[in-house]
Amino acid sequence: MTQTHVPVIAIHGGAGTISAATTSAEQAQAYHDALKAIVAAAQAMLLKGASALDAACLAVEMLEDCPLFNAGHGAVFTHDETHELDAAVMDGTTLAAGAVAGVCHIRRPVRAARAVLEDGAHVLLAGAGAEVFARERGLEMVEPSFFSTEARRQQLYRVRDTGRVVVDHEGASMAAASPLDEDKKFGTVGAVAFDMHGHLAAATSTGGMTNKRVGRIGDSPLIGAGTYADDRTAAVSCTGSGEMFIRVAAAYDVCARMAYGGATLEAATHAVVQKSLPAIGGSGGLIAVDRHGNLSLAFNSEGMYRGHARGNDAPITAIFA
Repeated sequence: MTQTHVPVIAIHGGAGTISAATTSAEQAQAYHDALKAIVAAAQAMLLKGASALDAACLAVEMLEDCPLFNAGHGAVFTHDETHELDAAVMDGTTLAAGAVAGVCHIRRPVRAARAVLEDGAHVLLAGAGAEVFARERGLEMVEPSFFSTEARRQQLYRVRDTGRVVVDHEGASMAAASPLDEDKKFGTVGAVAFDMHGHLAAATSTGGMTNKRVGRIGDSPLIGAGTYADDRTAAVSCTGSGEMFIRVAAAYDVCARMAYGGATLEAATHAVVQKSLPAIGGSGGLIAVDRHGNLSLAFNSEGMYRGHARGNDAPITAIFA
């Protein structure tokens, strides 16, 4: 008889500088409502027996469609006032993975990443080649302007005037404060899931950094850096200063500490987020669920948009520490 596990879903919508003092109840509520609805949708799938991969991908698709977050519609602009989006998915059951980087016509980059995984010939496709592949797979394509919002454009202008490159949510502090100060937040979205069958999966998507150089790729689409899943240990999705997450192979390091050092999920995520990353100036956080359904939502910034649900329990969302 097959053992049925209690499913778990967790999502993040970015980490960064969040000031409770300047956050209105209305601003915060908009984020809580969006996070709760997305968690509930993925939770319902899992309770019907869907795979962790399906649930994680659904959650990230919904995050991509929500302009509050820096992925898909609402993605930040590059220095040249263009969009370049990245996404990755990984199935903990088989270690199959797929990712796309630097795309600007694929409506839902996470679907393209899933298609790369299912095709199986490659793990990471970038730029024009990734878009040709997506078209061949019949995925919905859009004009780059689809991803633009006026708020993100103004964010670029503020940041570009300073000559800095900022991780999405570092962009709006130069204007009116929002719950996760838009000019001081790391705009990546992600999901990790543990299904009834005991399998794990992770998915991550991002618009990158405001005012980034064209061609810059962060940790999100890099398997082992911003995204990783292995049924033997955990599923991990990261958000933060991507260059630092790449340098410490953050997502994989969590799983390696568990596999080779016997660390618990909590100990492994704490070591990476509170020690390895800060040691080289890395800021941000991650969400992770292990093979027993334990959950960790760790960050070293002032806050991280996050939500999760276990079994039939009501979704829980949070912004601040």
